[in-house]
Amino acid sequence: MIKVTLKDGSIKEFQKGIAVGEIVASIGGGLLKAALAAKINGKVTDLSTPINEDCNLEILTFDDNEGKWALRHTSSHILAQAVKRLYPGVKLAIGPAIDTGFYYDIDSDKSFSEEDLISIEKEMEKIVKEDLKLERFELPRNEAIDVMSRMGESYKVELINDLPEDEIISFYRQGEFIDLCAGPHAPSTGRVKALKLLSVAGAYWRGSEKNKMLQRIYGTSFIKKSQLDEYLNLLEEAKKRDHRKLGRELDLFSLQEEGPGFPFFHPKGMIVRNELEDFWRNIHRKNGYKEIKTPIILSEDLWHQSGHWDHYKENMYFTKIDEKNYAIKPMNCPGGILIYKNSMYSYKDLPLRMGELGLVHRHELSGALHGLMRVRNFTQDDAHIFMTPEQIKEEVLGVIRLTDYIYKLFGFKYRVELSTRPENSMGSDEDWENATESLRDALDAAGLAYKVNEGDGAFYGPKIDFHLEDCIGRTWQCGTIQLDFQMPEKFNLTYIGTDSEKHRPVMIHRTIYGSMERFIGILIEEYAGAFPVWLAPVQAVILPVSERQRDYAEKLKERLEELDIRAEADLRSEKIGYKIREAQMQKVPYMLVVGDKEVEIEAVAVRDRKEGDRGVMKFEDFLAQIQDEIKNKISK
Repeated sequence: MIKVTLKDGSIKEFQKGIAVGEIVASIGGGLLKAALAAKINGKVTDLSTPINEDCNLEILTFDDNEGKWALRHTSSHILAQAVKRLYPGVKLAIGPAIDTGFYYDIDSDKSFSEEDLISIEKEMEKIVKEDLKLERFELPRNEAIDVMSRMGESYKVELINDLPEDEIISFYRQGEFIDLCAGPHAPSTGRVKALKLLSVAGAYWRGSEKNKMLQRIYGTSFIKKSQLDEYLNLLEEAKKRDHRKLGRELDLFSLQEEGPGFPFFHPKGMIVRNELEDFWRNIHRKNGYKEIKTPIILSEDLWHQSGHWDHYKENMYFTKIDEKNYAIKPMNCPGGILIYKNSMYSYKDLPLRMGELGLVHRHELSGALHGLMRVRNFTQDDAHIFMTPEQIKEEVLGVIRLTDYIYKLFGFKYRVELSTRPENSMGSDEDWENATESLRDALDAAGLAYKVNEGDGAFYGPKIDFHLEDCIGRTWQCGTIQLDFQMPEKFNLTYIGTDSEKHRPVMIHRTIYGSMERFIGILIEEYAGAFPVWLAPVQAVILPVSERQRDYAEKLKERLEELDIRAEADLRSEKIGYKIREAQMQKVPYMLVVGDKEVEIEAVAVRDRKEGDRGVMKFEDFLAQIQDEIKNKISK
């Protein structure tokens, strides 16, 4: 007999070799119907997996992220099976689950159209109704290659050849369809109760421009049709909020063929950007940061010394100056380090907090570029904090508090991840353990719930990542706190301690916006272009009803501008309803309608872009109100 400890702490005994699904059935039919996968001692696996020893067992449903991934991984196999049924000559590449659904990369001479997606989706629904069981089996390497070769799946053969020679290769079968796969999967295709194919896009095999361009079909799936409907409604809302669309309509920024991945900010976009930068400077000054600026081009030798060359050179741009090799910086930290090295510091000078709105360049594949969210040059709101080991906890807490304040100002909820040592890291085990525990201590002291993201730290240190949640439930990784024992060592940074000897400082690398470009893109979508008053490119527009109020409108505009309120006056000979609609389309927070009555009593008829008609108000009263909203950065 074996003992199985369930998530609620209860312990049950079963015969050795019992399948997970049989254990689930013994607990209850309702759970068996909902179960999609399981965790055995923390490892996600199929319900068909036998248990041969004492273990901890957790049953995974669609409410669990791993359960969602199992269902959507199965959905990707259903997609591949449907494509092979309809187009037998295609070759399959890879088909994973992703956060919002799944995709499959396919090599086909035929370009898949919207009509083809409809046909494939119908075939997928047939496969779901067939309720085919997913069966795992394993083969030795040579047999696995032989099976895939006979099926004409050259991409699968390449994947197998890249696996360790002694590794047993696993496959999954559903009906006539077989696919190379590590799993896990839902028990059968019938578990996918609602699915939708969403789009098709190009994708290079293995993400390399040197390889063939494949067709990537995206889809999503759920266990209830109501869940799918809700998700599709969110997608429609997201389309309305698409920052690329709103960026054009509101004349904020553009993307030009002459500079792919290099955004152009227009005057109105620069207003938003400058307001964000001014706020950043002000709040950082209040929190003890000194602003610096470092060059965007620095010697190639510097990047060898920092370690970026070994870990990041594929994403860097290079140039020659006076026959010497230089690199355009992908990160700001080496520049900040050089400024630190320019002076001698004692323990009394630390912590030293240096902030930089630093322009960086990174080579992104053309297929990965996406508006302001994924670009090739962007400005990081970087800061580097140099401190003694004893100051780590308090400095990390200080960054957490500042990040929390800024995100709440914009109305964002967020979740936190602690990312640990990656495989291609540098430094000793002891340094990494100390750094990771320091971040844990700070998170615990701040009372923040967090998820551990194993192996996703920076190459020089573990990190805390902040993922913003927007108003339609999407998440964006923006802020980060990276604790670094390595760069101070590589650059021989020192400070004079209380014992008058030289000691090694510790570094924090951190951002809060993440990048100005991406944060602006997020804000455009969060607010659907209707920025709060303090950020709005035009904060108020005066709308005279007729030519008679022209002088009064210009006088109000001048008064607003004297108080640094961004205002316009629409003096065109258009009907007032048309002017209001135009201002509404441009998301102007306040429309001030003035007719003969308003001129007579020095007032304005106030229209709020959200609430509509707010009635007549003395102009000076309106001024007091809008100034209060701007000063206190009220987000509405």
